[in-house]
Amino acid sequence: MNRRDVLKAGIAATAAGLAPRLASADSVNFSPAPSGWRSFVVITRVEPTFASKAWIPLPTFEGADWQRPDNVSWTGNAKVIERVRDPKYGAEMLHVEWSADVQNPVIEVTTQVRTQDRSLETKTGTVAPLSDEERRFNLTATKLLPVDGIVKETAEGIVRGRATDVDKARALYDWVVENTFRDPKTPGCGVGDVSFMLKTGNLSGKCADLNALLVAMARSVGLPARDVYGIRVAPSKFGYKSLGAGSQTITKAQHCRAEVWLSGSGWTPIDPADVRKVVLEEPPTNLSLTDLKVLAARKTLFGAWEGNWVAFNVAHDVKLPGSGEDAIPFLMYPQAEDKSGLIDPLDADAFKYKITATEVSV
Repeated sequence: MNRRDVLKAGIAATAAGLAPRLASADSVNFSPAPSGWRSFVVITRVEPTFASKAWIPLPTFEGADWQRPDNVSWTGNAKVIERVRDPKYGAEMLHVEWSADVQNPVIEVTTQVRTQDRSLETKTGTVAPLSDEERRFNLTATKLLPVDGIVKETAEGIVRGRATDVDKARALYDWVVENTFRDPKTPGCGVGDVSFMLKTGNLSGKCADLNALLVAMARSVGLPARDVYGIRVAPSKFGYKSLGAGSQTITKAQHCRAEVWLSGSGWTPIDPADVRKVVLEEPPTNLSLTDLKVLAARKTLFGAWEGNWVAFNVAHDVKLPGSGEDAIPFLMYPQAEDKSGLIDPLDADAFKYKITATEVSV
């Protein structure tokens, strides 16, 4: 799909409304709703035998009605172990440095966090408006998420004729679901280079690509939005094998979600990338958009998500403290550095880190 086709698709999506007939989706049970807190212990063990520094993201993001972080502790043989916070976004991480003579560097971080399903259908009470400062902050471009040029042009075509913010958000969500696809060959969760995706017409990738596309387009038309970076910690209780962790070892279970601020509901959970994941991976795989499992996921993931996932942060362009390297696009994986620079965080075996999650009684 080239640039002109992308824009035509956006305009066509608006004209058609992209309102799928979802009545039959109700026959599949995918109904996350707050029903009590769950507690998970997440342990990250890093043994970077050829690195001198490491940075470990902490699941300490606070979502009043869906995530409450608890204790953070660690053990290790580093000379520097400090809990630090990104000054712009507040992303928390453990910054670790080892002495040159340490032959077997190790750090093990244990974090306990409580989660809960969330759903707009059960949300009650009034929502305080977003402050002017927060609104501006969540409308601002990042290095890989521009809010002008082709991003704005495409988004304006998609939302044309939509009067309310919720209608605009829904149109963007439907467009991403309809026009992108999950590429299993994309390393990790993707990079999220939105401008590249639209200019080339290659609307493929994984969650950090597809949800970033929605966030950038939402911001470009005045809808405050943000990526939320985290990791899956348990299987889906609704039977979706593709939407949960397959075991207690979650080293490669990172997942980025998205939120859009809507008056009346506040930060609203939206995850078109997981709809495309269901299409590709849910047995028997390569499902159509009219499959009942896909219809149910598409209906649910605009306004709800399951509490089998924990959030790290909403940070972009993160400068790792104590590193001389450039800022990284986002902080969702453990990071490490040797004398040559940052090590590929996606190579967990060479980097040598392991992440596990265990559900415990609240």
